[in-house]
Amino acid sequence: MTTPRTFARSEALLQRALKRIPLGTQTFSKSKTQFPQGVSPYYVTHGKGARVWDVDGNEYIDFISSLNAVLLGYADDDVNAAVAEMLQWGSIFSLPHPIEIEVAEALAEMVPCAEMARFGKNGSDVTAGAVRLARAYTRRDYIVVCGYHGWQDWYIGTTSRNLGVPKATRELTKTFRFNDIDSLAAVFRELPDQVAAVIMEPMHAEFPREGFLAEVRELTHRHGALLVFDEMITGFRFANGGAQEYFGVIPDLATFGKGLSNGFPLSALAGRAEVMRMMEEVFFSFTFGGETLSLAAARASLDKLKAEPVAATMVTHGQAIMDGLNAAIARNGLGEVLSVSGHPSWSAIAVADHAGISQWEIKTLFLQEMFARGILTYGAHNMSYAHREPEVARLLAVYDEVLPIVADAVLNGRMAEALRCKPLVPLFTVR
Repeated sequence: MTTPRTFARSEALLQRALKRIPLGTQTFSKSKTQFPQGVSPYYVTHGKGARVWDVDGNEYIDFISSLNAVLLGYADDDVNAAVAEMLQWGSIFSLPHPIEIEVAEALAEMVPCAEMARFGKNGSDVTAGAVRLARAYTRRDYIVVCGYHGWQDWYIGTTSRNLGVPKATRELTKTFRFNDIDSLAAVFRELPDQVAAVIMEPMHAEFPREGFLAEVRELTHRHGALLVFDEMITGFRFANGGAQEYFGVIPDLATFGKGLSNGFPLSALAGRAEVMRMMEEVFFSFTFGGETLSLAAARASLDKLKAEPVAATMVTHGQAIMDGLNAAIARNGLGEVLSVSGHPSWSAIAVADHAGISQWEIKTLFLQEMFARGILTYGAHNMSYAHREPEVARLLAVYDEVLPIVADAVLNGRMAEALRCKPLVPLFTVR
């Protein structure tokens, strides 16, 4: 029997926040739109390793990992020590600090394409910087995208969340389909000698088919455009050198963030020196781009990636989760409802409508029961180095409890009695 949890303080804080903060928080994916009301935590107080505690005192094993930003685990001792040491000297100055050079050099040592680097704070900073740089370098205007690349006008205008983006801006970005080289070729035929860059996530839920990324690079270069890999998540997760090292396809430019500094606000645009030197003319400038605490966190994180088997450990435990969950799905007859895909360090559960029951009802029930058992998730396994055998074992044990509940509700038509809250509603899909 699951011990009942209360979320009273979370609920109260949400109502208080909604009076002063649109959506109640700063990040769409952390907002009330993602978590069913009445059965979900909304605010946390602290985290350590792979665990977090909410404002009501409930403990969770966290498989969201702050949207993949926490690569090593919450409050990593080595990262915290580096930041604490830097804090004694100051966080920002009137001139650059040498740590900017040190982190750029560390990136160049680790990432195949990273001959030079510039820093921002969010992923959107550096993907927008990559677009501006590519346009300046090629003297062309059009951008072709595949994947999610942040909130800036040039990208978000291609999605259903394009409110406020001018039509003229929206028309300068085109999309193509992952693993479909013909869809990219069609864009180049439509816009001969007009495409500045192809920017893409080298992988999300689906592995690139054999040769696909190399085909994208060849086609892009043949048409005089630059290839940009958005490695905001794949960077340092698939391999120390990112997906470009993992798949053996080197782009002209790449963007990094999230795990770069284990959750401290830092992002990087890196690439070929010939292209990056144009950043001396392209205006890409931040008061806080050289903030030293986040750079200290990045230096410590990169040092740990080199010294310890971070990526390999995440793969080992992430694969155990995928295998265990696939077996549980089969045991419970949910093969037509749930599926698991992605890289072992970053896998996700897809939910399908079934027999008149919507995927949103199913996902709501799934989250309701996972939260009640101390697993913080939105249906993904965002692994960190802190997720080890005990966390994996507990997650699989919870799946063995929750999937029979989901199967009974879906396969026997008992969803209405199983749900203790209103179901989530269809949302903006970022990919």
